[in-house]
Amino acid sequence: MGVNKVILVGNVGKDPEVKYLDNGTPYARVTLATGDSYKGKDGEKVERTEWHNLVFWRGLAEVVEKWVKKGDSLYVEGSIRTTSTEKDGQKRYYTDIVVREMQMLGGKRGSGGGDSRPVPDEPWNANNKTTTSNQNSVSSSPSENQMDDFIPEGEDDLPF
Repeated sequence: MGVNKVILVGNVGKDPEVKYLDNGTPYARVTLATGDSYKGKDGEKVERTEWHNLVFWRGLAEVVEKWVKKGDSLYVEGSIRTTSTEKDGQKRYYTDIVVREMQMLGGKRGSGGGDSRPVPDEPWNANNKTTTSNQNSVSSSPSENQMDDFIPEGEDDLPF
């Protein structure tokens, strides 16, 4: 038995793309940017952005379609799924994060960016029913760089 769990906090890179399967099941795709920093060999701080492809299913996809926009901050939990396709004799691999839980953290709407969309007062579960929590969280159950020079910031001055 293994564990396949991903937790990400980041900013949405573009508005969600929502589609429907032939049987009417909705799914949404979103890119999420996360960032970290480290000190390079020269001691300078290096910042890096990692882009993640998120997939939301069913009720969660409908919530994403209604409430999530480019620039919003999200907390998501899910699992990694790698798929492959073949095109012109070349096999291509894609890695997605299948999101099972999401919490909306806000985004540009509070920064004077002109976005006046309301933040939902009540969280949803996968069926868009409110729960008793005060957080804006949602749940759904769907059926490169070299690290040789990596020194996490603040860890180069450890006393041992």
